[in-house]
Amino acid sequence: MQEEQSKDRASGKASESEQKEKHLRTLAVRLDESIHAQLQFIAQLRGSSISDEIRRAVENRIETAQDDPELIARAQTVREEIEREAAARSAAIAGFLGSSAVEAAVEANQATSGKTRRGSQAADA
Repeated sequence: MQEEQSKDRASGKASESEQKEKHLRTLAVRLDESIHAQLQFIAQLRGSSISDEIRRAVENRIETAQDDPELIARAQTVREEIEREAAARSAAIAGFLGSSAVEAAVEANQATSGKTRRGSQAADA
């Protein structure tokens, strides 16, 4: 097994775990000693690591947040503001480059984003 991994590394092939690690980000979390001790105990009881328990808690928090109507409304407001800012920038670029070049770019962008939106809407259904 180690020989295969060595050959893969030598040939530039990354193992599955190495590929997965490329998509992970490190996060340092400061915890009170008592919380750390409790978390460590929970991880021990479950046969997992502290990192696994923290990851599980974060995933649960994200799931809960995605069902929070107030947070969803705030996210939609932020999205609308981003879209307004993008439109303003697009108009500024149009003034700089001339409308014909920007119109073609906007049409191409709308065609691409329309496909993406339709795909995400289908996934939501």
